[in-house]
Amino acid sequence: MTNREIITHITAWNNETVFRSNTENEEKTINVLDEWSKTIVNVEIPASILIPFMKKLKEDPELDFDFLFDMIGMDWGKELGILYYLKSTNKGHKLIVRIKIEDRENPEVETLENIWKSAHLQEREIFDLFGIRFNGHSNLKRIFLREDFKGYPLRKDYEDDYMIIRK
Repeated sequence: MTNREIITHITAWNNETVFRSNTENEEKTINVLDEWSKTIVNVEIPASILIPFMKKLKEDPELDFDFLFDMIGMDWGKELGILYYLKSTNKGHKLIVRIKIEDRENPEVETLENIWKSAHLQEREIFDLFGIRFNGHSNLKRIFLREDFKGYPLRKDYEDDYMIIRK
């Protein structure tokens, strides 16, 4: 599939499949971020529809995104976020799915561990360095830092008097 065909296929889901939030009954939209579409398709979705959307990406035989090859935690200032990098090893196309988490004090999202096993360590790393909790994760604990470490060092608001890091 070309990038344009992937975009058309995914945006057609709003007519076929209604993605609903766990707490709301309104439809959620899929936002295609066009600045990336020439090289790799980049979509933004609400975090509330992450699980059904990702399951559809994996299970749809036209797309067949069978490999979560990277996850990156982000701090955009007002909100935190995650970029999910997917690939179809059978079809060769790639996709980036982006979510934003507006609650900086208690950031959480559902785990993708049950869809792609490769999410296990990547979610632990994002939890350790950004403090984003992954609900349903089988072993969510720090992976690089000590359990008693205070704060999340990759957040923009992180301060450390010992290393003289102040924001």
